[in-house]
Amino acid sequence: MSSPLDVTDANWQAEVIDSSTPVLVDFWAPWCGPCKMMGPSVDQLAGEFEGKLKVVKLNTQDCPDVAARYGIMSIPTFLVLKNGEVSHTISGAMPYPAFKEAVEPHV
Repeated sequence: MSSPLDVTDANWQAEVIDSSTPVLVDFWAPWCGPCKMMGPSVDQLAGEFEGKLKVVKLNTQDCPDVAARYGIMSIPTFLVLKNGEVSHTISGAMPYPAFKEAVEPHV
């Protein structure tokens, strides 16, 4: 089963922008309760969409540059990127069925 990949400012370009597969980015931080709550849903989505969607996590505390570049003001925020461009934004914690439904049309 696939699990989310940790990305940083250093590998953002290679793992996200240059990806041939759509990418779901989880912007999170260790101190964020709702982010921790969404962790299992992010893991489950990575497994369900393996091969069709790359799922990555970016710690906004350790990598503020990417978060700032994309205007991330609150976490958790999820971006779906296709061909390096943001195609969808999801904000906040939600139950897994709603999360999957929000992501699915963009895969």
